[in-house]
Amino acid sequence: MTVYALAQITIHDRARYDRYAAAFPPVLARYGGKLLAADTAPRVVEGDWPHQKAVLLSFDNREDFERWSTSPEYREISRDREAATEGVVLLLDGIGHAWPA
Repeated sequence: MTVYALAQITIHDRARYDRYAAAFPPVLARYGGKLLAADTAPRVVEGDWPHQKAVLLSFDNREDFERWSTSPEYREISRDREAATEGVVLLLDGIGHAWPA
């Protein structure tokens, strides 16, 4: 079942974040991930949102996400993201057979 990773972040060190962002696409692709959206000015439709950027990724399954997120390549570049941002990352299951829940 497809899974989606949704990152909501605030960037406080642009240089380190930009270094991470430059190295990110080939590492994501190597593990079958797809970048679906990356928006530095998402429109808040309802409620309060304290962050600056939202990023949406997809993976064919949870195992591919885990292989990517724990890979040596990603762990190395993610040090810059972790140092440069604050926020949350959510892992969402695709709808698949579980709808309606």
